[in-house]
Amino acid sequence: MRVVSLVPSLTEAVAVTAPGVLVGATDWCTHPAGLDVARIGGTKNPDVPAIVGLRPDLVIANEEENRAPDLAALRAAGPEVLVTEIRDLPQALAELDRVLRACGVPARPRWLDDAEAAWAEVTLDGPYRKAVVPVWRRPWMVLGRDTFAGDLLVRLGVTNVYADHADRYPRIPLDELRAAGADLVVLPDEPYRFTADDGPEAFDGLPAALVDGRHLTWYGPSLARAPEILRRALRAAFR
Repeated sequence: MRVVSLVPSLTEAVAVTAPGVLVGATDWCTHPAGLDVARIGGTKNPDVPAIVGLRPDLVIANEEENRAPDLAALRAAGPEVLVTEIRDLPQALAELDRVLRACGVPARPRWLDDAEAAWAEVTLDGPYRKAVVPVWRRPWMVLGRDTFAGDLLVRLGVTNVYADHADRYPRIPLDELRAAGADLVVLPDEPYRFTADDGPEAFDGLPAALVDGRHLTWYGPSLARAPEILRRALRAAFR
């Protein structure tokens, strides 16, 4: 098999499970460290001719991260394109299994079983807290409806104030975010890199949880440790 991945978390999943299968990945595919494959641009602007030139048997993509015109151009050029849809944890586990099998992996990997088990063991240790979850600044954008990250947070006892919004990633003015009635602001370090000095100050003393964006938004091997790491960050906001 020769596989090109247009999704960072799927790149990690395939590289860890089937070494040598990947021949191309995006510039944003940072895990595993030291991955030595051809780089074919970004998730939103992949170099289609370069991908075709790698002669892949399969291109793996995601309906949220990749643009339909790019996927159509790849299909027209010949490679098979597998497009995933991931809106919650069960869907992520099922799609990961589907992707890995399509890449020639004969059996479900141990890390996927470990990830499922880790999340099955999660129990609430207090009342639900309401949060706003920005993913961008200038303009402010937050998690809305039907998001994988939102589903993980609910499992950890954090409900998204904008979970019923019509948009999946709505743009909300800062004054509205401040007045939304949240108990907490959750600030991941990707796609926008929120830090202790860039983000919390905008929310007038509201408890802020600075979380690892990979463990909140990536579906792959990082899922096995995500409950532990995310829960630690959420608890730290109230110390």
